[in-house]
Formats: sequence, C-alpha cells, structure tokens
Amino acid sequence: MRIGATFRFYGETNYFLPTGQRNIDIFHAFDWKTSIKDMVEALGVPHPEIDLMTVDRVAVDFEFILPTTGVYVEIFDRADQVNLEQKIALRPPLNEKPRFILDTHLGRLASYLRMMGFDTLYRNDYNDDELAYVSHHDKRVLLTRDIGLLKRSLVIYGRFMRETDPKRQIVEVLRHYHLSSYVVPLQRCLKCNGVLGRVEKAAILPQLTETTAQHFDVFHQCPDCGQIYWKGSHYEKMRQFMEEVIATETEN
Repeated sequence: MRIGATFRFYGETNYFLPTGQRNIDIFHAFDWKTSIKDMVEALGVPHPEIDLMTVDRVAVDFEFILPTTGVYVEIFDRADQVNLEQKIALRPPLNEKPRFILDTHLGRLASYLRMMGFDTLYRNDYNDDELAYVSHHDKRVLLTRDIGLLKRSLVIYGRFMRETDPKRQIVEVLRHYHLSSYVVPLQRCLKCNGVLGRVEKAAILPQLTETTAQHFDVFHQCPDCGQIYWKGSHYEKMRQFMEEVIATETEN
C-alpha cells in the first residue's frame, strides 16, 4: 500500500490546481502528521474557498489529521451540491448581505461596491496583517488577488478574485454572493465608506456651485468626510452602470 492519500477537487477549487490535476484523482505521497487544511493548502487551494471536505465520504473539519493509509479525500467548493447525509460546516453562515474588506490592488472594485450600497473597507496602505485581522474580527469577506493572504489562518471568509478588470470583478462578486437584489445607490460614500444621510440644502449651500444650487434640491452627505452627493449627471451614469452590471450578473 502506498503511503499518502488520494485527492479529488470539485467545482471552483480546481481553479488553483495545475491544469493537468483538475477534475481527476491525485495521489499525494506523505508520511508525516498533518491537518487536512495544511495539506490541501500545500496543494494550492486556500481554505476560504472550500465549503465541504470528506475523507472516505465522511465529512471532516479543517483540524482533521489525515491518515497516511491511502484514504480518499474530496474537496468541494459548494456543500449544497453534495449528496451527503451528514455535513460539517467549516465556518458560520455568512450574512445574506455580507460586508467586505479589499486588498490594495482592488481600489476600483471597492468604489463599485460602495456605489451599490455595500459596506466595503479599503485603504491603499493596508498590510496583510491588518487585512487578515480586520477580516477575522469584523467578520468581513476578504477579497484579494493574493492567494497567500487567503491562506492565513485568521481569514474565515474570503475569495480570490478571478477577474482582473474592475467591471468584470463587480459582476463576479455580485454573482458569487447573489447580491443583485441588495443593490441600493446613495447608501455609502464612495470616498470613505461612510453611511450617507439626507442634508438640508441650506446647510451646504456655500459648498455648492451656482449651477448645482440652481438645479437641485435633494442632497446627501457623508458625516465622516463631508462629501456631498446629488442626482446629477454623475448619478445617472452610476445608475446606468449599475443596471448594466446587474443585467450581466443575471445572465445565464
């Protein structure tokens, strides 16, 4: 009997494997004590991308110590697509409208998420320690282009962004987390993520241009940074963009 285990990856977990190892049985030799989480991540798949794991068709958690006796390990991206009598949840359920934190490479995506009303933390000087800590303690979904960051043990919820174009990234997020019904404009400040509130025109009149003051009466303002919003041409462009994104997300 060979010393090690046979692995099979399903769904989007295959994204992280070499092309020749996708959707097939893979034997991996090892003769040391290790958790299934550490072994699967060594093979390339970050744990936040995994929804269910089984060893010889029995569900296990991340701390399960893998035998070296030739067991059969299956890794799934979606537990709801697996016919198994008993399943082990690998993390607490995520809120239907999740909150996000994004790494430094995803600034435009952060703006798009805020535009659509989602609580989204972003700074261009976050380091990896901060991202993992805030994601864990605030129960935020970490969106990143850094696979190594997702493998940090503190990270509970996260996704490696497959797309590189921001307009395709926002479609990816809405589709993966089923968020199109939660899109609401003028909820979050695009600059700082503050919660917008209605503000009387008279209170901000000195900050408005003559043209804006003449043509608009309804305004929102961020209480944190003071940014002012109104439904001008910029809002119409935002609304059109959001409609296009939602239409793309609901295709297929």
